[in-house]
Amino acid sequence: MNAKSATPDVSIVVPVFDESGAAPALAREIAAAFAGRNFEIVFVNDASRDDTAAKLTALKAEIPQLRVLAHARNSGQSRSVRTGVLGARGAIVVTLDGDGQNDPADAPRLVDRLASGPATLGLVGGERVKRQDSWSKRYASRFANGVRQKLLKDHAIDTGCGLKVFRREAFLRLPYFDHVHRYLPALMLREGYEVAFEPVNHRARETGASKYTNFGRLKASLSDLFGVMWLQSRARQPGDVTEL
Repeated sequence: MNAKSATPDVSIVVPVFDESGAAPALAREIAAAFAGRNFEIVFVNDASRDDTAAKLTALKAEIPQLRVLAHARNSGQSRSVRTGVLGARGAIVVTLDGDGQNDPADAPRLVDRLASGPATLGLVGGERVKRQDSWSKRYASRFANGVRQKLLKDHAIDTGCGLKVFRREAFLRLPYFDHVHRYLPALMLREGYEVAFEPVNHRARETGASKYTNFGRLKASLSDLFGVMWLQSRARQPGDVTEL
């Protein structure tokens, strides 16, 4: 595909902040996973303090499908994902974490699941198996996912997985707030879409450091959880819309 002239079918959006050690290898893996398809890769550099932006920019000569969008100020993962989706040109969007722990080889399978499904299928999320995280992180995640699933009834056992595939149009219908990326299944259901899930690989972080702590996640998730519950309570669906 000529990245400059053709409209891609799929846009792979990757938010990165201080990931110079992981980002170039990840970009190459994504390109290899989608070889033979009509795609673009959109890295969103969230005002990194290292040379993430420089390394990715230099890689554009090797990977013509690669685009790099840059924030002037650090704005967080959800805003980076939104920036990438707004800038994406594909009707189907894939998101991956920038630390390399999501396996790009799984992404085409999720894309095919979404593309072959009905128009009402808005999102296919990854569910990490054999997670390569610390015991405390796995426990905190399991607890938070259990509470969220019980209260929101979103059918998701692992919304923290960064590998998600969704229809761009569906995403843009959702309300935006910080940390919204953790609540996409619930918000898709609120908007009237269906969601599905697929098991995916999970890898150990080889470079850099996590940008979150267990306490930080818990503090943010509690207020967000009540906010999403409020949004669910205020939803009204019109059913099919027809033009008369």
